[in-house]
Amino acid sequence: MTGNTASGTPLLAVRGMNGWYGDAHILHDIDLEVRRGEVVALMGRNGAGKSTTFKAIMGLLQRRAGEVTFMGHDLAGLEPYRIARLGLGFVPEDRRIFTDLTVHENLLTGEQARRTWPDGSAGQNWTAQDIYVLFPPLASMRDRPAGAMSGGEQQMLTVARTLMGNPFLLLLDEPSEGVAPVIVEQMVKMIQDLKSRGASILLSEQNLHFARLVADRAYVLEKGAVRYEGPMRDLAKDQALLRDYLSL
Repeated sequence: MTGNTASGTPLLAVRGMNGWYGDAHILHDIDLEVRRGEVVALMGRNGAGKSTTFKAIMGLLQRRAGEVTFMGHDLAGLEPYRIARLGLGFVPEDRRIFTDLTVHENLLTGEQARRTWPDGSAGQNWTAQDIYVLFPPLASMRDRPAGAMSGGEQQMLTVARTLMGNPFLLLLDEPSEGVAPVIVEQMVKMIQDLKSRGASILLSEQNLHFARLVADRAYVLEKGAVRYEGPMRDLAKDQALLRDYLSL
């Protein structure tokens, strides 16, 4: 992880966000933000509300209240595909790859034009060749049907396909969950490489070791509410907080 400090107006700002599944009130007044060039970890045990927070941001909850803005755009009431078109890339935990397509064909389904920042500077322009450099295992499997890949390899492909959309901000939902250690190592390197290019990432995670290797800041959720917000290094040293909200 680099020592760069993100600054300026937040790319993503969430203020007082609440979310429901039916009548069940899951999220309670969530406040969080991500700035340009920053990697932020949203942490907590299973069931803490991490994935629900991501779904609420992406417009995938039928009932949500509060303010969510992305690069100055109010996301309230927008359909998920419109949110994605603004440059917010979402990698869901359940992957959702096209199993009958090859690795390369999957990448091409996510391809979008290069984006331009509001200040006029060019955004990242990902090509399939760039992806194969970032994820060498995918290069050797480019002609393999995605359905013949392992779960961890499919997770890698899902991240890669999302990058092909040239997002300004990447939401990664549980990237280390249920994948082999070698894939976890590759995910760590991938996030570190993306950060060195100035990428902005919000990831949900319960693996402290993974998060501390990549994140600048962290939010900790418990029962759908934020219990900690601050530098990742401070969270990693706070044994009481780790015991209360992250230990199994």
